[in-house]
Amino acid sequence: MNTVLNITRSILGQPWRWRMLETDARDPGFAPDDLVTQLLLARGCPREALAAHKAPSIRAFMPDPSIFRDMDRAADRLADAVQAGEHVAVFGDYDVDGATSAALMILLLRDLGLEARPYIPDRLMEGYGPSGPALVRLKDEGASLIITVDCGAQAFEALEMARVAGVDVVVVDHHKCASALPHALALVNPNRLDETEGAAHGHLAAVGVAFLLGAALIRTLRTRGFFADRPEPKLLDLLDLVALGTVADVASLKGLNRAFVAQGLKVMAKRGNIGIDALLTASRLTRAPTSTDLGFALGPRINAGGRVGKSDLGVRLLTTRDPGEAERIATELDRLNEERRAIEGIVQEAAEMLAAHKSNRAVIVVAGHGWHPGVIGIVAGRLKEKFGRPALVIALDDAGIGKGSGRSIPGVDLGAAVLAAKEADLLVAGGGHAMAAGLTIAEDRIEAFGDFLSERLDAAVTRAMGDRALLLDAVLSARGVTPDLVTTMEAGGPYGMGWPQPRVVAGPVRVLKADVVGNGHVRAIVSGDCPGGGGGTLKAVAFRQADTALGQALLGAAPHRRLWLAGRARIDDWGTRPAAELHIDDAAWAD
Repeated sequence: MNTVLNITRSILGQPWRWRMLETDARDPGFAPDDLVTQLLLARGCPREALAAHKAPSIRAFMPDPSIFRDMDRAADRLADAVQAGEHVAVFGDYDVDGATSAALMILLLRDLGLEARPYIPDRLMEGYGPSGPALVRLKDEGASLIITVDCGAQAFEALEMARVAGVDVVVVDHHKCASALPHALALVNPNRLDETEGAAHGHLAAVGVAFLLGAALIRTLRTRGFFADRPEPKLLDLLDLVALGTVADVASLKGLNRAFVAQGLKVMAKRGNIGIDALLTASRLTRAPTSTDLGFALGPRINAGGRVGKSDLGVRLLTTRDPGEAERIATELDRLNEERRAIEGIVQEAAEMLAAHKSNRAVIVVAGHGWHPGVIGIVAGRLKEKFGRPALVIALDDAGIGKGSGRSIPGVDLGAAVLAAKEADLLVAGGGHAMAAGLTIAEDRIEAFGDFLSERLDAAVTRAMGDRALLLDAVLSARGVTPDLVTTMEAGGPYGMGWPQPRVVAGPVRVLKADVVGNGHVRAIVSGDCPGGGGGTLKAVAFRQADTALGQALLGAAPHRRLWLAGRARIDDWGTRPAAELHIDDAAWAD
């Protein structure tokens, strides 16, 4: 039986199951002899690849860039531009993946002796992706080659205008493609429908694709003898950008992405990039950064520029040579992030009220006038977490045109559904990938769009929700949640989308003290000094749970009642010495 502690219905109404059975189902005689091996196997690591996954390296996971369609053509055109000293523009998206992709290309070309011009569209004035007028303007201002990063796969009209204007465009993207492709000199995207071997890397973020293009470019220049009298750029030094963009874009941390993040964190810890160093300081991070820091500390600050500030702040920060400028931009991004949080809270409250009336639909679609389009993606993620199903949030302007952003759940491909809605003429524009999507829609089409999504995705959502369970890796006492345990489990990382953080059960415990702190967080001190508990005390936090059944159970637990707590063990380094704490995801009564 795969049930943990015989818990078939927790306080949040879900069963608890082992992420992996105690023995490998393919070989009942096989029993992993250490926790890290168990964690790797439970996340789908083949037994024969354990060594590579315990120390993920670029060499072990890096494919030949030439397996991707148009990669060699793109590398040849960039090599021509480098050798001729052409005027090159890099057109990026305004999120973290776009900023890091653009920064990677700019820094690499700078090391090759070519100063490329960055161009990041204004989120509110220009919207997502390349526009024809912007591309033509860049050409008129001297650009003979434009590289679009993290956008362009659906830019049919814009790329046609660029073609007519006579400027070469290389598209570097990872978003879902339609069967027809826009005109470009080269379109490098592992999610092209005509990809073969490269399709295995469809989980890459755009910055990962840009890194592969960088490798192909250096190889091409090497074969041309370009480095006969100059050193080759150290492409691996740019892995801090790749790690940041990969984690912030919630790309699946499997395969090559694991190596990107694992090695990128090592590069970032050296603080060689002036902008990232300033951002780490602004984020008040003094220790070596972790994958969690990329997603919850650095990423949101860079995103804040595109959401509620100037769209190009992220690229300027990541490419500046001036420490003073880096400090000023990082401080501004930190301030904008606080402003973003306040705006987000207002939109989230309104969106949750509307979503409550649609919580029985397969996909939640809500829209509102006056909502800031810079925070709708974050709010969609909050709705997804609260209701356990895909959610899209649409900000409507005075003209009745909506900008929407969506987030999905594992097993439900939202990007493909949005692309299908666009092909059904329900959207002005739209696209994305499995877990996230963006769109433009007329207000009078929103209801039909919601119906389309719910009908198309109903079976997938039902299946995904039917499989819903809290997956666990270990059961231990409160005394067993220690810094050493956290350090051991981190060796199975990096963790993120597709490679989930370990989740443990601590208990049984009784609640000594519980109160509400911050924005609806429940903080508790629990003790294992109870029958079967094994002693010890533990600090625990349930984020944004004050108004839920979980939060109320913690706040109202009688002193004699025992609980099992399920969550993720973390290091609390605010005190004089590091201690462990538990971030609670669920709980169940032990008696």
